[in-house]
Amino acid sequence: MSGRAQLMWDEAVTGYDFGPDHPMDPVRLALTRRLIDAFGLDREMDVVAAKPAGESTLRLVHREDYVEAVKAASVDPRAADTAYGLGTMDDPAFAGMHEVSALIAGQSVGAAEAVWRGEALHAVNFAGGLHHAMPGGASGFCIYNDASLAIARLLELGAERVAYIDVDVHHGDGVQAAFWEDPRVLTVSLHEHPRTLFPQTGWPEETGADCAEGSAVNVALPAGTGDAGWLRAFHSVVPELVADFRPQVLVTQHGADTHFEDPLAHLAVSLDAQRAVQVACHELAHEYAEGRWVALGGGGYAVVDVVPRSWTHLVAIAAGREIAPETVIPESWRQEVFARTRQLGPVRMTDGRWPVQWQDWEAGYDPADRLDQAVLAARKAAYPLRGLLA
Repeated sequence: MSGRAQLMWDEAVTGYDFGPDHPMDPVRLALTRRLIDAFGLDREMDVVAAKPAGESTLRLVHREDYVEAVKAASVDPRAADTAYGLGTMDDPAFAGMHEVSALIAGQSVGAAEAVWRGEALHAVNFAGGLHHAMPGGASGFCIYNDASLAIARLLELGAERVAYIDVDVHHGDGVQAAFWEDPRVLTVSLHEHPRTLFPQTGWPEETGADCAEGSAVNVALPAGTGDAGWLRAFHSVVPELVADFRPQVLVTQHGADTHFEDPLAHLAVSLDAQRAVQVACHELAHEYAEGRWVALGGGGYAVVDVVPRSWTHLVAIAAGREIAPETVIPESWRQEVFARTRQLGPVRMTDGRWPVQWQDWEAGYDPADRLDQAVLAARKAAYPLRGLLA
């Protein structure tokens, strides 16, 4: 197995563009790629542009009629069929939509193939993580579900156990739905509670179909959860589940929209806590999956201050060259930020909260605390189905 990591990148992925008034501004991808370059991380990795996902690959997850609907909307956006979630406010149709969506999916599938075949130990597609797309429809800014496609490809290649960890502020509903009946895939999602945030799913009681009970785990966090609670929730659930499941590959989704500056959600997590979870996922991959790690991006709508820094930390961790939080950001990148956005970019790779502090679950819990109630609800719902003590 190669010790080098792969960075999946094709400049054309920045064509995933729903228009100037849409919160998913592709500048977040371009600025992340430039920040990675500013730190010289691409010299530590193999930068690979995978081919777009073909129709047979897309159909590992998506229905044929849906793929055809995306193609039709891609040719003529005015003819988008809203019955498939296309041409809506969340998912406006645009010319070339099929091609660029398939390209993003191809990067995640290529990452999975490289890691499974031993061509890379870790692979990162920060343009991916489009976890809301369903087998038969677009949803939540997501056309094709690259995370599900990567997992489906791993299964096709012979993987028997794949763990998917989703720390986006929104529930990873599309991935959960894709593998609801498949005990070979463990999906764990930490997200803002469905009472207060799209897609209104991800309740603790959602634990998988009868034939795959306990294969879905959902930690629904109260709005306002900050660093200490977020990290406590992660460490109170994820490591124990991964240790029990013993995945052959770990696939993780790192939406940056848990951040306190994100305009679309209500958690209060810092960049430093996001980095801490990225480090933890890397460690889990080495401890339980022989280092096989596919890391994806996801949501994140503070496109200058948060997303590029968060995902550059992710890439640095995968490359084996972690960036210290207090590191000053190269001035060349800040100049590019201003040139592209007329905004002033951040100065350091931290929110000033490093090292982040949290209390381990084993130290005890408070039954009156809303965060602890959320963790306990997830454990009580899923753990007994897996033979674990809640």
